[in-house]
Amino acid sequence: MEYVSTRGGTGSVDFEGALFSGYAPDGGLFMPQRIPSLDRDTLQRWSRLSYRELVKELCSLFIMTELVPRSTLNDLIDRAFSRFRHKDVVHLSRLKDGLNVLELWHGVTYAFKDLSLSCTGHFLQYFLEKKQKHVTILVGTSGDTGSSAIESVRGQKNMDIFVLLPKGFCTEIQELQMTTVIEDNVHVFAAHGNSDEIDEPIKELFADVDFARKYNLMSLNSVNWSRIMVQIAHHFYAYFQCAPSLDTTPLPVVEIVVPTGGGGNITAGCIAQKMGLPIRLVAVVNSNDIIHRTVQHGDFSLSASVKATLASAMDIQEPYNMERILWLLLGSDSRLTKTLMERFSGSKSLKLPEDLHRKLSETLRSCSASDEDIVRAMQRCWEENRYLLCPHSAVAAHYHYSQPDRAHLHHKFSCFSFLFSTPRCCLAPASAAKFQDALLRAGLVPQLPPEITALTAMETRSTPLERGQDWAQALRERIEATAQQ
Repeated sequence: MEYVSTRGGTGSVDFEGALFSGYAPDGGLFMPQRIPSLDRDTLQRWSRLSYRELVKELCSLFIMTELVPRSTLNDLIDRAFSRFRHKDVVHLSRLKDGLNVLELWHGVTYAFKDLSLSCTGHFLQYFLEKKQKHVTILVGTSGDTGSSAIESVRGQKNMDIFVLLPKGFCTEIQELQMTTVIEDNVHVFAAHGNSDEIDEPIKELFADVDFARKYNLMSLNSVNWSRIMVQIAHHFYAYFQCAPSLDTTPLPVVEIVVPTGGGGNITAGCIAQKMGLPIRLVAVVNSNDIIHRTVQHGDFSLSASVKATLASAMDIQEPYNMERILWLLLGSDSRLTKTLMERFSGSKSLKLPEDLHRKLSETLRSCSASDEDIVRAMQRCWEENRYLLCPHSAVAAHYHYSQPDRAHLHHKFSCFSFLFSTPRCCLAPASAAKFQDALLRAGLVPQLPPEITALTAMETRSTPLERGQDWAQALRERIEATAQQ
C-alpha cells in the first residue's frame, strides 16, 4: 500500500512516510494509491467485531506487515485504547424518536480526536524508537485537536509538540486541557486570532523545506493520513450498530450524520463508502457553512469572516480535507485537483465544474444549523431523554429533528429529499461536559466529571502570540531553541 499526493507532484511513500508528513511537499495531502474494496462476506464477518477489532482490521489494510507486523499493530492499538473510560471504547445511545447517537468521546480529553490521535501517537512512537529519531510536531487547533494531540505524545523523549490555540475562540475547559499540561516536550502558544489564521504560520513553516527537514516537522492535524485512517472505523461501527440485518440483498443503507469542520471525519466516511460500505453521508455544519454551500451550489468560497458559534470546534472556513474528497470524486486526477486547489488558494473562491459538483451532491447531503437550532436540539434531547448533547453533536441532532414525521415516507426538505425507511446514526464528537456555556445558554445544568473540575485549580503554561507579531518567526525561534537544549 503506497500513498500519493492529491496534487501528484511527489513520488509515492509508504505508511511511515505518510505518517511523518504534514502536507505533501507539493502542498497536497497524502491518500492511498488505491482504496481497498470489501465484499459482502467481509462486511458480514466484520459486523460481529468490536470497535477495537474493527480498527485493527481497517488499519491492517492500510499498513503493510513488512512495516508493522500484525501482532505488533494489534498491540499498539490495544495500548492506544487502554486509557478510554468505556469498556467498548465508543458507545451507541439509542434515544427516543429514532435518534441514535454514537459517542466517540470516551477518551482522556472527552473528544473524538482521542480515538485517532491515541493510535497515531503509538504508531509514531513505534517508528521513532526503531529508528532512534526525533520529530517536531506542529498543531493548529480549533479546540479539541490540541489537547488530544498533547495527550497522545506528552512526556515522550523523542517528540516535541508545538500547539497554537485561538485565544478566546476555545472554551475555557478546552484551553485548560492544553495549558495545564506541564511537560518538557509540550509547548502551547495562545494566538490572538481565529482557527484559520493560526493555520497560516504552520503552513509557512512546512513550506520552508530546509527548515522542515532539519527539524523533522510533522503535523497531527487531520492533514495526517493516520488520523483519517482510524476515523474510517467510526463509519463501519455506526453502520453495523444501526443496520437492521445484513442478510438482505442488497445490503441495507444507513444514513450517517457527521458534524463537520476541517472535514476529516466526512472524508473518512467517503473512503468507507468507496470501500463498499452502504452508507449515505450527511455533512452537517454550523453557520460557517462552506461545505454546505459547496454541496448545494458548487460554491467552494470563503465567507467574509469566520463566525463564532456555540459549536466552536467547527468554526472553520477552510476545510482542507475537501481536497481529499474532490480527489476521490475526480477518480484520483491529481492534475485537475492541483489546478482547482491552486485556483482556490489564489482567490479563496472556486466554482466547482458542473460534473464534479454533480458527483459531490450524489456522494454527500448537507445541512447547516444556526446557534438557535443548536440550542433547540440540545433542549429537545434533554426534555425527551434526559441526555445532554454537546453543541457539535446537537448540529447532527438538529438535522435528525428537522426531518418530517415518519408517517410521511417522502418529503421535500430544504436540504434534500428523503425516504424514511433508512436508519440514521448521528456521530457525537465531544462530551457536553466541555461546553458549559452552551449548556447554560440552553437553560441546562452542566454535569462535570471530577477530572474536568480539577483543571481550574491547576498550574498553566502558555506563550502569547499578539496581533501584528510574526507568528511564524516566533515559532521558528522556539523550535530552534528547543532543539539546542
